[in-house]
Amino acid sequence: MRITRNLLFAILIGTIVSVTPVMQAQTREKDAKTVTPASLPKINFKEVKLKNGLRVFLVENHRAPVISLALIYDAGSRNERKGLTGFAHLFEHMMFQGSENIGKSEHFILVDTNGGNMNGTTNEERTLYFETLPANQLDLLLFLEADRMRSLDISKENLDNQRNAVQEERRLRLDNQAYGKFQELFGETVYDNFAYKHSVIGSMDDLNAASVNDVREFFRIYYAPNNAIMVLVGDFKTNEAIARIKKQFEPIPAQPAAAKVDAAEPAQTAERRFTVEDPLAQLSLLLMAYKGVAGNTQDAAALQVMVNVIGSGQSSRLYQKLVREKQLVINIGSFVNARRGPGAVLFNATIAPGKKVEDVEAAIYEEIARLQKEPIADWELEKAKQFARRNAINSRQSSLGQAINIAEGVVAWNDPNYANTSLERSMAVTKEDVMRVAQKYLQAASRTVGVAIPKPKGAAAAPATGK
Repeated sequence: MRITRNLLFAILIGTIVSVTPVMQAQTREKDAKTVTPASLPKINFKEVKLKNGLRVFLVENHRAPVISLALIYDAGSRNERKGLTGFAHLFEHMMFQGSENIGKSEHFILVDTNGGNMNGTTNEERTLYFETLPANQLDLLLFLEADRMRSLDISKENLDNQRNAVQEERRLRLDNQAYGKFQELFGETVYDNFAYKHSVIGSMDDLNAASVNDVREFFRIYYAPNNAIMVLVGDFKTNEAIARIKKQFEPIPAQPAAAKVDAAEPAQTAERRFTVEDPLAQLSLLLMAYKGVAGNTQDAAALQVMVNVIGSGQSSRLYQKLVREKQLVINIGSFVNARRGPGAVLFNATIAPGKKVEDVEAAIYEEIARLQKEPIADWELEKAKQFARRNAINSRQSSLGQAINIAEGVVAWNDPNYANTSLERSMAVTKEDVMRVAQKYLQAASRTVGVAIPKPKGAAAAPATGK
């Protein structure tokens, strides 16, 4: 699921870089001494901690008459237990089913009819809810979030309704989607620790087995104010907003702290490999993961530069070699999955008709070996840094982007300044850093390789093979 989304992102990147990458490479070599600013204007925020443990960050900004709120709960699939998977994602749905003073789906209606927009999203690390509204709707915004934090309607009717919705989502995105089950199996093969081994959407069996009491207990533990981060950005007066936030949220009682998640992985000592037949696939898909990436570190920043050079956009090495030169694949990409626990460097390639997976794999290894043996070009380093800077600017152009940036940094790294400092780490990366992290992390022993091939029509289902 995430691999497909990141692959689409890589393709989108390709549409905005030069269509003549070789010519641009020559130009960039000449301009490699261009100085790129290492930081952006600082986001100034005020932090307040309520009596019940809710951490609140406020960024007063009067450039537009809007307000945005990001409310993030430290509740992702990493917090789930065996037999109780899919709960974090289930609550992304449950939180819109009504509360003491808000009817089913009324949250959507009130935000929409007052000129706003909203959504929620879940991943391995957290669950995030966010809204943007006109500035004169601050009271409505705070009331909606506080009411469902305090008194979510967890009934059997609502559970059954949203259980069915999540299961249908699973059928759509995984079970009846080309490469869907393959990608889920790939994640299960990469990781040993249950925290990251299972999919965010959960299993059908676990969703069927979930009881109202199970769901209420998950809500009590993980949707408590002391397990949440709130960021408010926009057109308000800070002291007045703090008073309104305290009025709505401070009466909500805190709960005992949730158990800490141990996401540590045992050392992987040998390559893992498997092949599956996919009855829905038209072309073969190759996935590769190198496990062990540390999260909020300088190494992670260097790896981001590295994957930009090797696999992001039409000027990347893999695109030039495998798409343009050898025509082995129809698309290819690479990205870093940085997590609080062990992350990974991932590669994905859709094999062109009539081409061999092993040829594609060998070509990727050749490019990895180049990274490990020789420094990247000056223009490649500059391209990657400009890409990081553009992303940082884009993420801060709206009040909502700023709110989410701050919230993500706090819940993941306990660092509200993450939004202010993450670009500096990228700008500090050197060519030597890129070569060093390629040597350190892109080792065969830490690699997992998965291949999905189209299942011949009329053939019986074949189990996954590999080691």
